[in-house]
This record gives sequence, C-alpha cells and structure tokens, in this order.
Amino acid sequence: MSELRQQCLWEHITARPAQTAALASAVKADVCVIGGGITGLCAAIHLLEQGQRVVLLDASEIGTGGSGRNVGLVNAGTWIAPDEVEQTLGSAVGSRLNKVLGEAPAEVFAMINRHNIDCQAHNQGNLHMAHNASGAADLQSRCEQWQRRGADVELLTGAECVDYCGTDRVEAALLDRRAGTINPMAYTRGLGAAVQRLGGQIFQHSPVQTLEKQGDGWLVKTAKGEVSAAKVVISTGAYTEGDWSNLKQQFFRGYYYQIASKPLHGAAADAVLKHGQGSWDTRLVLSSIRRDDEGRLLLGSMGRVDNKPSWFVRSWADRIQGHYFPKLGKIEWEMHWTGCIDFTPDHLMRLFEPAPGVVSVTGYNGRGNTTGTVVGRALAEFLLKGDAEQLPLPFCQSQPVSAPGLRTGLYETGFSLYHAGQCLRVVL
Repeated sequence: MSELRQQCLWEHITARPAQTAALASAVKADVCVIGGGITGLCAAIHLLEQGQRVVLLDASEIGTGGSGRNVGLVNAGTWIAPDEVEQTLGSAVGSRLNKVLGEAPAEVFAMINRHNIDCQAHNQGNLHMAHNASGAADLQSRCEQWQRRGADVELLTGAECVDYCGTDRVEAALLDRRAGTINPMAYTRGLGAAVQRLGGQIFQHSPVQTLEKQGDGWLVKTAKGEVSAAKVVISTGAYTEGDWSNLKQQFFRGYYYQIASKPLHGAAADAVLKHGQGSWDTRLVLSSIRRDDEGRLLLGSMGRVDNKPSWFVRSWADRIQGHYFPKLGKIEWEMHWTGCIDFTPDHLMRLFEPAPGVVSVTGYNGRGNTTGTVVGRALAEFLLKGDAEQLPLPFCQSQPVSAPGLRTGLYETGFSLYHAGQCLRVVL
C-alpha cells in the first residue's frame, strides 16, 4: 500500500509563481488590499484596470488559504435555496443577491478567459446528487425555484441520472449548467499574476499588525513596513488573524477536507462523472465528488483530517468510493488536505463598511470561488464610485457570532463522529 501523504493536490500540480518579498519599507497606494485570496485579487484587478495604485498584502502566500485549497466547484447561488434567501433578506435584497450569484459562474469563466488563466476550467455544469428520497424532493424544489428565475437547470432521474453521475446509488441529480469546475490554486495564482501584470504590488509573508486612521486615509502596518492608502479592502476570510479588526467576531471557522486518488484509467473510471461535472450529495454532512484532468478521483467532506491518522482518512474514502462507485474496485489514495471555511449562522455572507474608506466581507460559507469573484469586483466599484446600491447586499452593522470557538468545536465533534460512523459502517 502506497503512502497517503498530507499535501494539497492543487498546490502539488500547479506551477509555483515567482516569489515576492515581504513588505520591508514604507509605500503609498490609492488602495491597500489585505488578503490575497480570490476576493482581494479580483478587487485589485478591477481597481488597477481603473487606474488605481494598489498594494496587496498577504500573511502567507497567494493561494495557501481557502481560495487555493477548496474543491474547485464553480457554483451558482448560495448554500441555501433561492426562496429561502428572499425570505431571509426580503424580496428586493434577496432577489438582487440571487441574480448576482446566479450569474457569478459566468463571471469566473470570463475572468479566466480575459486573463488567460490555465486552471483546468470546465463549464459543463455541476451535479447536486440526491442520496435518498428526501434529498430528491429537496432537489425538485430547488430546481423549480431556479427555473422560475430563468436558470438553466434540470432534474435528472432514471437512466439519464445514472449516465451523468456514474452510479445507481443516486435517486436524482440537479444539473446546473451555469456551473463548472476549476483548479482553484491555479485560478488564484493566475489572478495574482494578472495583478502584477497590471502594475499592482504584492507583498507576501506580510501579516498586518495594525490599521490606523491617518489624516484622510489609512496606515496599514506590518512587522517591517507600512502602507499609506486612501482606502482599504479587508478580504481575509476564514484565515483572518490578529486583533487589528473585528472581522474574526463575524463568523465561526469550519473545516473541509479532501482526499485524492492516484490517476485512474479504464472503463469503470471513465464512467464516473463522464460528462465533466463536479458534484456533491444531499447528506447533512455532505460528500463532494469530482475528477481532475489527470483522472484522479477527489472526495471531500465537512471536518478536518489533518489531525487524524492515515488509516482513518483512507477508511472513510474507501467507504464513500465503495458505496457510489464499487466497480472501481480497490484504488490507491495519494494525498489529503484540509482547509477552512468562514461560516455564518444563516449561511449568508456579510458586507461591512467599518469606517469611511474601509470595506470588508466574510461568510462565504463554502462558495468562495464564485462569490469572491463577484464581491471583489463589487467592493472595488463601491470604493471608486461610492454607490452602495450596486453591491450584492447592503452593508450591515457588526453582527458578532456568539461563542465562535464553541460552535467550531461542536461542529467538528459532530463531523468526526459522523465520519467515524461511516468508517464503521454504522451510517452512510
């Protein structure tokens, strides 16, 4: 049996860009972007295209956060169904958010094309798979809700469902043709390269220590340097650290892990998601399933496995693969990795304007590839034009999440117990 190593597949297969230095001097900019994930990079690109001087600071390296470690699904909408979005936010605001995020996959693929980003981009749609009758009913409702809004979605059943999913263990699958898949690390690093081509300055390994008002602008300090800027974008997401902002209070951290096989070949492997979609199922503790361009099978679920032994990770993956794709037989798992998600209690993001000239966002709830792309553009446009009506959501007041550490711990305990039950074949 080959070694199962702890490594992010996307980092392993994506070319490493030329490294940028840490900030070690005083520099000036029109806008300082804090956080080099998809949101911050897209904000920087739009600002640079409008002639702004941009300095971007990242505490680690571009792509090492959730933007580069996720499943790579380019999904439309939010985690919750569109009717629920409008019930929670009100008809006008909810409808606007549904429209913006419904069109978000198209913006991701447009960014990829415009900046010539090589990231295994496929726009064949994605599949939400019903694991039982209750899941099928939920997907039927979601299908009807999106169709009322003009979305190109279809509920697959019977032989067509089996053909698309590659398994007969799925009762129905919602095919969303707006969606698709990418290599998220390559997408994020490609956005970083676009920022540099447009003249933006990127400083890695430069965690922010303080953010201070300075005259009509702001002073962003790191350990060895500082940025003077008229305006600031804070886009650190689930990887927010330090006490220089209150963003950490606005979400609770969750985890998501993935495991990748060695490349698979043959008729049984070719039948798995053979039309090129990514997928996830309707379980309360979901499983995500997709392939990459080299034929690997990628499985994922809520929780973390960076603190668990290899036998546990392998046992879980064998259980899910054996349930959905038994014809694959015994396969070799090559690597696993864990990333962080910024969750909110209602599964909806939050936009903030903590002070004039400063904007921030959190709460993507696992939809960062698309949401980060459109929100990055929207925040840039707001800083340029000051029109809050064009934002996907209105700015809100601080909404601290109660006991975020406790919530994270309880969720993680529940996920671990569920996955242990799957390994022991008590639940599936």
